[in-house]
Amino acid sequence: MTDTIAAIATAPAQGAIAIIKLSGTDSLKILQTLTHRQHFPPRRAILVDCFEPSGDLLDQAIALYFKAPHSYTGEDVVEIQCHGGVVVARLILQACLQAGAKLAMGGEFSKRAFLNNRMDLSQVQAVQQLIETQNASMAKVMAKQLKGRLKDFVQSVREALLKLLASAEALIDYADEDLPENLPEVMRARMQPTLDKLKQVLETSRARQAQLEGYTLSIVGKPNVGKSSLLNALLAQERAIVSPLAGTTRDTIEEVIYLNGSCVRLVDTAGIREGVDVIERLGIERSKARMQESQIILALFDLSQELDKQDIHILDLLKTQAHKSILVVFNKSDCAKKLDTHALLEQLPFLKAPPLFLSAKESPCLPLIQEALAPFMQTDLPDVLLPALTQQEALQETIEHLQSAQKPLASLELELFAYHIKDALQSLGQISHPYNTEEMLGVMFSQFCLGK
Repeated sequence: MTDTIAAIATAPAQGAIAIIKLSGTDSLKILQTLTHRQHFPPRRAILVDCFEPSGDLLDQAIALYFKAPHSYTGEDVVEIQCHGGVVVARLILQACLQAGAKLAMGGEFSKRAFLNNRMDLSQVQAVQQLIETQNASMAKVMAKQLKGRLKDFVQSVREALLKLLASAEALIDYADEDLPENLPEVMRARMQPTLDKLKQVLETSRARQAQLEGYTLSIVGKPNVGKSSLLNALLAQERAIVSPLAGTTRDTIEEVIYLNGSCVRLVDTAGIREGVDVIERLGIERSKARMQESQIILALFDLSQELDKQDIHILDLLKTQAHKSILVVFNKSDCAKKLDTHALLEQLPFLKAPPLFLSAKESPCLPLIQEALAPFMQTDLPDVLLPALTQQEALQETIEHLQSAQKPLASLELELFAYHIKDALQSLGQISHPYNTEEMLGVMFSQFCLGK
């Protein structure tokens, strides 16, 4: 914490602007050295020239100085906004290092913000999830948690448990005959709403994990059913080879599109059939595995062909994935209909959405698919959500301690009841203010990106 750290805070790309960030006691001094300028009023954007130690001009940039403790890290912070690209930002960073800064490790700025009490752990993790999320609704939730929504929730639960603990400890010195007969019921009634609230938050957080990471959608079907044509129509480009020959796609083809506020990874799988060569068989096995990993399955059937053994094989695979979101698409609606769709759908009674009829070659597929998938891609999210696995584990432990407290409460063993409540409080604290070691914090913050 005594070093002044520096890093490029923007992704290396051909963008218009790159930002170099410094934090520490020497931040202003290093900025003065780079710019040959002494006066920098806090929180004012100043147009400056940046120079190498040799005196060569590197760039004309915007510099901002944030005086401690009114900064992201709670220390003196400097931001240099230079022209984008890769070379200029690296040259300015190198000049900062030559002037006395140390290259920041991943997440070191956020770690300093946490250790300087500028943010609690729930807010720090909200920053990380805000950067990584693939979902617009999730980004809004993380923005609220960055402002302290999860922190406030944890504090409210903590206060409720502290009141419960205080009541128990106040009654510990009483003899059993002096305790109210209905004490277990009264205490349980006070604890149950908190326990139910924690269970709901945990269940919702686990169920919505896909919205943080984005969805994977597999397009499955027998050969020549139109999977590659549909993929191309959704992407508005010829990404996959389309051929009347069966087995053209021998491996999965994956692309990412933005649907209903979420990033969706489209997987065009190999046509699933039996009695094929070794290479195609490997592609089919990979397709089946990718389907099992997907949250959404788009099952394609050919309206112009009667139901055959290959279709039945697809139906059998779908039955093993009945718990997932499955959309049945009947393709080639521009051709004469031969497929008995009613008989096919009777074998899939678990479908949660009506089938879609289209022609991958003629229909405007993207709007149709987007509307049909909307029920599967929930956009309503609660304000309190635990996206990080460590947060979910801490909440699970809190719930288990509260459940363990119910048995001694029933037998009026108040000392043991209070012991479990204290354990619950400690587990709850792991979400916002962990009692863990510096080594644990180092591992956690190392997963953050550079410059954050």
